[in-house]
Amino acid sequence: MSSEVKSDYKKFLEPGVISRLQNMELRARMVVEGFITGLHRSPYHGFSVEFAEHRAYMPGDEIRRIDWKIFGRTDRYYVKQYEEETNLKAYILLDASASMRYSSEGNISKFQYASYIAAALAYLMVQQRDAAGLCVFDEDIRAYMPPHSTRSYLQQLLKMLEHVQPAHGTRVNTCLHRVAERLKRRGLVIVISDLLDDPQTVLDTFTHFRHDNHEMIVFHILDPRERDFNFGADAMFTDIETAEQMPTQPFHIRKAYKNAMDQFIERYKKGCREQMIDYVLLDTATPFDKALFEYMGKRARLD
Repeated sequence: MSSEVKSDYKKFLEPGVISRLQNMELRARMVVEGFITGLHRSPYHGFSVEFAEHRAYMPGDEIRRIDWKIFGRTDRYYVKQYEEETNLKAYILLDASASMRYSSEGNISKFQYASYIAAALAYLMVQQRDAAGLCVFDEDIRAYMPPHSTRSYLQQLLKMLEHVQPAHGTRVNTCLHRVAERLKRRGLVIVISDLLDDPQTVLDTFTHFRHDNHEMIVFHILDPRERDFNFGADAMFTDIETAEQMPTQPFHIRKAYKNAMDQFIERYKKGCREQMIDYVLLDTATPFDKALFEYMGKRARLD
């Protein structure tokens, strides 16, 4: 791959670049196309093929279904995959509470980042002929779209993501329990949130999904400054949800803050690991391919 092509695809995985695009459908498409172009093992270089129609050969697959044209171009084995084989139902649960509005200087907001991931995942799923659904929540469930796999439905889902804005407080555990009660068919539950709630109560909610035999992947979204607390000498902190203000000198409390944040993150990592839930920590400066790689790894294990 030429350096020019590499440069082109990489820029569409950068949060700042994607935020400047016109609408959610274009953002989703460019993130997914950038991701696909960057897959070194992908068969999609130099010829046209629908992404949903092929997957890597696995032991036990019928040899007659190997696509020899792809083998001739890539020297790798891929089998043709048909619509009835890709019937995963995925439920994307997007946190739209006020805390997700936060952005530090030079970064997009947590909600922008999370909504772009949700859009790209939904776009990728429908390309794979899987069914994507969406639930937007804060203190309550604000919107719910059950999973479907048609392109017209995808456009509706992307329109919702285009217009929703973060607001209100956070009740992750309450909302997710309500969502769990709605889900009648086993599927993949994808939580995209800053998880700024009591970790134990949130993890109890995850147990509800796992008890109902859903697979799970959790994308924990934080701003870089929420992780490193690298602010100036003096700062005024404002609670986005309550508007309460607190003046402070960040360097005095940075060490204690980082210790508390590390413990907060580790609690989620450990709790998810114990329940066999994929946990992915992301900050809003991280290119989007990390999230898509994690999803594709999870998806491959479900086949």
